[in-house]
Amino acid sequence: MKSPEQAGPEVALEQAPANKRTPKAYLRLITIISTFGGLLFGYDTGVINGALPYMSKAGQLNLSPAGEGIVASSLLFGAAFGAIFGGRLSDRSGRRRNIMTLAIIFFIATLGCTFAPNMGVMVIFRVLLGLAVGGASVTVPTYLAEMSPAHRRGRMVTQNELMIVTGQLLAFTFNAIIGTTLGEDGNVWRYMLVIATIPAVILWFGMLILPESPRWLASKGKIGDALRVLQQIREENEANNELTEIKDNIAAEKEIQKATFKDLSVPWVRRIVFIGVGIAIVQQITGVNSIMYYGTEILRDAGFGTEAALIGNIANGVISVAATFLGIYLLGKVGRRPMLITGLIGTTCALLLIGILSMLLQGTEALPYVVLSLTVTFLAFQQGAISPVTWLMLSEIFPQRLRGIGMGTTVFCLWITNFLVGFSFPILLANVGLSVTFFMFAVLGVFAILFVKKYLPETKGHSLEQIEYYFRNYIKFK
Repeated sequence: MKSPEQAGPEVALEQAPANKRTPKAYLRLITIISTFGGLLFGYDTGVINGALPYMSKAGQLNLSPAGEGIVASSLLFGAAFGAIFGGRLSDRSGRRRNIMTLAIIFFIATLGCTFAPNMGVMVIFRVLLGLAVGGASVTVPTYLAEMSPAHRRGRMVTQNELMIVTGQLLAFTFNAIIGTTLGEDGNVWRYMLVIATIPAVILWFGMLILPESPRWLASKGKIGDALRVLQQIREENEANNELTEIKDNIAAEKEIQKATFKDLSVPWVRRIVFIGVGIAIVQQITGVNSIMYYGTEILRDAGFGTEAALIGNIANGVISVAATFLGIYLLGKVGRRPMLITGLIGTTCALLLIGILSMLLQGTEALPYVVLSLTVTFLAFQQGAISPVTWLMLSEIFPQRLRGIGMGTTVFCLWITNFLVGFSFPILLANVGLSVTFFMFAVLGVFAILFVKKYLPETKGHSLEQIEYYFRNYIKFK
């Protein structure tokens, strides 16, 4: 076996922290740095919430309701393709290298959006930014799932969800600060956007000191490198045992020499794809991103002024972060299925109440405060249960050789659904009003509950290799 020096600079760099950190501390470092991809995901999707009212003004981008939908959803359209290609690229070139590439795209696309002179240029760079967001939404959870031990996988993977909502909270907070202090400046929305370059730089430099996924290394035949990484992030006996399990799993996957879309049609894999696509769509048809992208517009429609709506929208970000902390805790105590079902029941009831009370209280001074309290309640269930379970299960159900392409395919469906919601919401709001729009989401929520109850397996407490074994052999999950 080669020494670190003989193995090349990348492996030597990967080993350096092992001499100074315990496996637990090193895993913590890996989680913090890699989830800056989630922070960028959150900031770039959340910042549009406060930027749109200023972009739409005369003399800026002059956006109609349809134009607002196009600008907001163009990122989501790009994210759909970023997810599917990001998954394939992470299978080919490695999780770590792919995240570094995404950091560069985040940086360039953010600058492009910041200096966009018109709607056309803005849409082009929002699509490019979406490619990075979609790639990060696939690659970061996959990387974390493959780095984490089975008993900590739920907590580690959902740290990315925490960073997503933290990014959204930061976006809402900076939007409110910049909007209330510089609201008369025509370029206020540009100041909101450019802040995202900072975490992009941190992500790129941070990934330089992190190792590649041991599962990816082993899948490429780099068994020695895989063992060295495992020795950094596991105790000695655990590292050897896990490597044996990984090698056995790779041997069982010999019929899949190179991952292609054709492999997704293998019967037992097709079942996983069906479940994955279902989970992805379920997360989006709750209408969560109508609130995350258009929360300011919703509060303005309910009766708040622009600055009051920007400030009120911070509450949505705060509750999202607090609920995600709770969700991370619950994932270690509660099964995936009951969490998801409970979350869907809560969001559906909140949507129904928004629809009913928007009709009963229309035109009253109480309406904006009622709507704000109900969006906060909605997000408590969404971010405390639905979103953490979604990203965790998508990262853990696919077999090793198909994990990138499989997760990319399901997250493609997630982002396409997100795109349809993001594009149609301002148009629906302008044409049918707040009540009817949220009634539509409530009906979709009922169908989501029925899907989860019928098809979702319970994966809590199983290693990635055990999950694959159960699916491959059609064994009922215990």
